[in-house]
Amino acid sequence: MKKLITFAAAVILVFTLAACGNNNKNNASNSPSPSVSEPSAAAGASPSASAEASSEAPKEVKKIVVGTGNQFPKVAFVDESGKLTGFDVELVREIDKRLPAYKFELQVLEFTNILLSLETGKIDLAAHEFEKNPEREAKYLFNKVPYAYWKNKIIVAKDNNDPIETLDDLKGKKVYATATSAAATQFENYNKENGNALKIVYSNGGANDLAQQISSGRVYATVGDDFVLPLIDPEGKLKSVGKVIRESDILFLFRKNDPEEQQLADAVDKAIVELQADGTLSNLSKQWLGFDATVSDK
Repeated sequence: MKKLITFAAAVILVFTLAACGNNNKNNASNSPSPSVSEPSAAAGASPSASAEASSEAPKEVKKIVVGTGNQFPKVAFVDESGKLTGFDVELVREIDKRLPAYKFELQVLEFTNILLSLETGKIDLAAHEFEKNPEREAKYLFNKVPYAYWKNKIIVAKDNNDPIETLDDLKGKKVYATATSAAATQFENYNKENGNALKIVYSNGGANDLAQQISSGRVYATVGDDFVLPLIDPEGKLKSVGKVIRESDILFLFRKNDPEEQQLADAVDKAIVELQADGTLSNLSKQWLGFDATVSDK
């Protein structure tokens, strides 16, 4: 009887914690009936089987707050029905399904506030197509298995016929970047090595503003990656030119020097490997981005 009471308490605790952290509004999760039915099912099992089931049940479901945006078309945005969705958002939901020890809760933030919220502990995981670079690696923990790859090129107006191959061809020009973005970091690093040769124009607006800024001539160019262009320029006002500057790994970010965050990152890696193996990751990319961005050319 004591074992049955212990088992029942464990089951009730699991369902209670899952309901608190669950963003699925299924009323069944808030009903006491599962807690009641589980002990009676266990009564028909042997004491050893009950003990084994109890030991395998997670002692606690840990809530993980995932910071993302809502202005990145097809990656993290609000659809016509008012639902937050997109490649990164749906990938987070798929990972959540495969990690029973965690319950993910998506939180929408301004892009420029995502990493600050991670540093201050307001969120536990950052998901917004973050590419790995030395500046971020010095401050944050990345998971190890990329879920996408970006091939970086220069982006200009479609009617721009100037010969452009590298960043050297943009010297003296106005270039456009969102503060703290990978493009901003790339331009800033170039300026450090080339006497501020680029005139960086920063924006805190949404991704859709970029096409207007470049096509109107307010700025000359930006840098972006292969799948970004059709997302930010659905009307085809822009084009990519020149050589591939670099290929970047796209990963999730976590707080550095935090054992629980490291454990979470390792669990996320395991889930990504499973999603790669069963084709889910590739299918999500094709569904939302229009092609498979999960394959590296390295």
